[in-house]
Amino acid sequence: MHAIINHLIQLQDLSLIRTEQQTHRRGARLDELNNSIHNLASKLPADIGSMVGRLEKRDGVFIVPIAQGGCAGCGMKLPISMIQAVRIAKIIHHCPICMRVLYYPESPARNVSTSPKRSEPRKIGISRFSAESLMIHRLAATTRDDALREIAMRIQQEGFVDDGTKLFEAARMREEVVSTALDHGMAFPHARGIEGGGLALAVALSTKGIQFSTEEKTLTRIFFFMVIPTAASAFYLKLIAGLAETFIDPESRKTLMAAEGPDKMWKCLVKLTRKNLP
Repeated sequence: MHAIINHLIQLQDLSLIRTEQQTHRRGARLDELNNSIHNLASKLPADIGSMVGRLEKRDGVFIVPIAQGGCAGCGMKLPISMIQAVRIAKIIHHCPICMRVLYYPESPARNVSTSPKRSEPRKIGISRFSAESLMIHRLAATTRDDALREIAMRIQQEGFVDDGTKLFEAARMREEVVSTALDHGMAFPHARGIEGGGLALAVALSTKGIQFSTEEKTLTRIFFFMVIPTAASAFYLKLIAGLAETFIDPESRKTLMAAEGPDKMWKCLVKLTRKNLP
């Protein structure tokens, strides 16, 4: 059954990548993604294929890991006996509440960011997902992989993940499927399934620009790197859409690139995204 579980994870990843491409209004790779999804789905046993079809109608995230003793999709705490059964994977197990398929993950780069204390003011806009400490004013990297690694290590340094190297590898593998680089010199690298905390966003700038994708002629100068827990797998698309809508404007990109230091960069980001990320 482990093979089936891995098959379902791959199928879900491709489906979410297809949704990303639709969010970016990029149709060039949709036919290729549709064919890959169709081929994967056709190899599933008929009963499991039907089950996945029913679950997908409810939510694009139909298979989720166990995280902190519970379902990463809805947060339902699970009995130890069920967790062990999911780990052994002799049969497919569903969360009793949200009915998503459960799997036991290999040790990912766990998100360890903490929630705000009750005494802290409620955060709004981009402040819900990011902070000044996650602003990298000038990347030292000159290649795609070095840029991903540099940003991932900053996210680890600031306490959002335990293992920046695993985060880097997850983001690199995601880029190998379909690049997250867009026109206008922006890229949206990310890693999904990083459990234990909330959606996190690091922003990095490159003055000279980096060849982030062989498919894009424009060098990438603005990087929005997201760490995505399973429970936020749908919401992060709204974050991507809001950022893309903000920075498709050349004046917004110019203003962000001109920011002098992480503090000015953060203030600029908060101000520019206020309309699209209320």
